[in-house]
Amino acid sequence: MKRILPILKRTLSLLLVLAAAGALFQLAARFPAQWDVTQNALNSLEPGSVDALALLHGPVKITVYATERDAQLGDMRKLIREFVALYQRYKPDISLSFVDPVKDPEAMHKASIQDNGEMVVEFAGRSEHITTLNEQTLSSALLHLAHAKDQLLMYVGGHGERKLDGIANHDLGEFGKRLQQLGYRTASLNLALAQDVPDNASMLVLTQPQTRMMPGEMNKLLRYIDNGGNLLWLIDAEPLRGLEPLAEKLSLTVMPGIVIDPAAQEMNAPPDWALGAGYPPHAITRNFDLITVFPDARALSVEQNDSWEARTLVEGAARGWVSDHGIARHIDQDRDIPGPVNLAITLQRRVNDREQRIIVVGNGAFLANAYSGNGGNIDFGINMVNWLANEDRLITVQPRAAKDGQITLSKRQLTLLSTGFLIALPLLLALAGIIQWRRRKR
Repeated sequence: MKRILPILKRTLSLLLVLAAAGALFQLAARFPAQWDVTQNALNSLEPGSVDALALLHGPVKITVYATERDAQLGDMRKLIREFVALYQRYKPDISLSFVDPVKDPEAMHKASIQDNGEMVVEFAGRSEHITTLNEQTLSSALLHLAHAKDQLLMYVGGHGERKLDGIANHDLGEFGKRLQQLGYRTASLNLALAQDVPDNASMLVLTQPQTRMMPGEMNKLLRYIDNGGNLLWLIDAEPLRGLEPLAEKLSLTVMPGIVIDPAAQEMNAPPDWALGAGYPPHAITRNFDLITVFPDARALSVEQNDSWEARTLVEGAARGWVSDHGIARHIDQDRDIPGPVNLAITLQRRVNDREQRIIVVGNGAFLANAYSGNGGNIDFGINMVNWLANEDRLITVQPRAAKDGQITLSKRQLTLLSTGFLIALPLLLALAGIIQWRRRKR
């Protein structure tokens, strides 16, 4: 009996361990969980990518036209499978298939494939081609496919305004590229030549004219507003040059001078930059916690009236002021207007049984090529456009390029590391061995 009892105890312990392991296995199968402990979350998707997947209600088909082996990348198909698996983790109904363009050139020609490794993403009868394998391009393609309809965004030109396809520092070219990646079509509109703003325009973008707009052009713009057109108006620290009737139509006051923000100076930014960090509740700023930067911003105010529902979109310069007599280190209580001030506002009303949406920003430079990369400027701009296009469900922090996890070392650092590992460390180990040998010999 004494011999049997220990055996029973060991057997019972083994059975309990096996039962616990089985229970853990069942829990893991029923409630799968994963943790990405890499420094830059290389094995996870950005929140913007996850949001993009949530917008796609239905299966997504990805067809990759790639050979089994690539001269530079090796097993390209394995790389693509692992990459797409990140998306399938959040959306299991993403299907992935491969076509060898060498073995099936007819399929390659039919799909208009240009490069080895090109991907065709299909959803709801629409498709996008991708030639670069990274999260930003695929997530942008998915957002593009999530657009329910084709959206035409027109921007006013003819008076030296900022261009959505321009490459100059003051133009909005980078912003325009991002909009096109997300499915928006952009086109310039010269009000002096056009009979009216086209009916198929989802919205109009108006930036600062460098020459005075003619009354006839202004009448067309006001007619567009009267008919319920959506508008994004970017105002710079310059005269309105003929746009005064539009400001009057919107009950808008543009305060003289520019916004001075001490918070920007504390971050070693120019004193005439205003930081947008206060975002009152709004669909545009939902889950948006990025700082926006507005160089030479104008402060805005709207006279309360029954025509428009006005709301503050961005508030800034809580400890700053508005100055019309240059940049100073301290506020002039007699001349300056103390903050906080409105940097951007929204206006809404019902026109012809539809909601009209207008955004006025006291700065156009924040989306210019020279400044759009600061903070969340482009993300904020895209959110504004999505709201104006009545694509509220697409308002999200946009997917970003993966963070660079590569370590770059200078020649001196490489020399020090090489010397340490190849010479110093072996010598230290040899010295330690000699010391230990001599101690034992004694």
